Order: sequence, then structure tokens, then C-alpha cells
Amino acid sequence: MKSIGYSENSSVSKIGNPRALWQLIRPTQWTKNLFIFIGIIFSNQWSNSGLILRTILAVTAFSLVSSSVYIMNDLIDLERDRLHLIKRYRPLAAGLITPYIAKLLLYVCLTFGLVFGSIVSPLTLAFLVAYFIQNIVYSKVLKHIVILDAFSISFGFMLRIFVGTWGLGIEPSRWLLLSGLMVTLFLGFGKRLAELNVMSARSVAQRPVLGNYNFGLLTQLIDITAGGVIISYSVYTVDPSTVALHQTTALIYTVPLVVYGIFRYLFLIHKGESGNPSGLVVRDPHIIITVCLWLLCVFWILN
Repeated sequence: MKSIGYSENSSVSKIGNPRALWQLIRPTQWTKNLFIFIGIIFSNQWSNSGLILRTILAVTAFSLVSSSVYIMNDLIDLERDRLHLIKRYRPLAAGLITPYIAKLLLYVCLTFGLVFGSIVSPLTLAFLVAYFIQNIVYSKVLKHIVILDAFSISFGFMLRIFVGTWGLGIEPSRWLLLSGLMVTLFLGFGKRLAELNVMSARSVAQRPVLGNYNFGLLTQLIDITAGGVIISYSVYTVDPSTVALHQTTALIYTVPLVVYGIFRYLFLIHKGESGNPSGLVVRDPHIIITVCLWLLCVFWILN
């Protein structure tokens, strides 16, 4: 079965055009790596130019390694993606890039990502290796196991937070880590709900784990994790260690923005929008403005 856009005689299909290669590494997904900035934002070290440069290098490293993971997943799911109503237009599934070229690009991204990570710190390198291995296990096993699939997605986000804290020599607040866990589980279950909204017999064949979810279960899980985000972040803002570090109790005033962002995300996924968190961040104006306002408030309060 040939995919749409595939041509046996097309030299572009054999070599790969720049646009298709760019789509293959999914740069829009790099917004997830902004979680790495959490450490420097809440550590009061904004004037440390060396730490800022290492943070940027860590984000670059994670972006490259995550791109290698996306390519790996496309290679593993190639046949299933060709049956998917949307994913069949991805470069590999559509035949715009050969598996050989995809594998070559995977090795290049992974190698440079690990090299950059090793420059940041040995611990950052360890987190990057753990992320790559975790995604292999996810692609082969965990994505087919209900609940654990969402926890695996959450773990990938938590590794980004670990890179932005311990990987850079920053001791994170335990409440901040709990907030990160809750928000990443919230996003993971939200993504599953959005997929369930557009589920068909073909989509279940493409992602069998969806058949084990239902709207009632996902709604409960989302409600629990949404509440967990609000409570854990609120406690973080008034925690004595947070007040002692930043010399202010005003962070509590950023909580309404977090609440609105969560409610807006819920509205979008129930409306039928894509549950992809990176897609919503760069597409929905309400979430964009809310995130920007939250960042401005945090910088203004802590500065």
C-alpha cells in the first residue's frame, strides 16, 4: 500500500527535502522543553550569565534528543501511521523521506544532543540517556498499558524539570516538583481525552490503549490532577522555604493565572481541540497570553 505523496521515482523521496526533514524533527514540540527554564526562573539566579548559557545549552540538547525520539517513534509506528487519518501525512508515512535518511538524522540529532548534554553536566547527560531509554520502553510496551502510558508521558516532562534543576546544580523545591508531576499528568490525561473525542475504529487500531479508556474515567483523573496542580502550586507559593528564598509572599497572587490556564485547557479539550500541550501553547491566544502574564508576574514579583 502506497502512502499519499509517495513516488517511487521521486528523487526528493529518496533524499528528503529540507521541509520534510524539518517536519520530521517536529520543532513545534520543542516548546515542551521550556520546562527546563523552571529551575532558573525560581532560583533567583537570573544575573548568572554562565547559568543562563548552560540552561540554553540544556534546552538545545534536550530538543535534539527529543527530535531523535520523534523520529524513532515514526520509524516504529510507520505502518500504523499510514492507516491514521492525520498521521499518514507525516514525512515518513507519506513517503517523503526514506527510513534510511530518517535513521541517519536520528543518529545525528541523538549524538549532538548527548554531546551538548555532557557539556552542561554529567547528570544532564544521564537524564538525557534516561529520556531516550524511557521512550524506547514507552514505544515498545508502556504506551499499550492504560494509566502507565500517561505516567510515562509525565516522566518525560519530569526529566526536563530534573535537567533544569539538578542537572544545572539547582536544588528544586519538593512542592515545585509535585506541581510539575501534577501538571504533566494533567496534560497526559487531557491528551488522552482529546484523542478519545475523535476516536474511531481506525484510531483504536492505531493506538489500542484508547480502547481501555472512557470519558468517565478520564474526567475523574483530569479532575484529580487539575486539583493537584492548583493545590501543590498554591502551597509552593506560601511554603516557608519559598518565602525565605525569595523574601516575598506575593507569589500567591499568580495562582489565579494558573487556575485560568487549567480551566482554559479543559475547555479546549472538551470542545474537541487537540490535546497536544505544545500545540495549544503556540496556537490558543488565551493560553499564550495567560502564560506570558504568569511569567511577567513571576519576574516582577521575584525581581
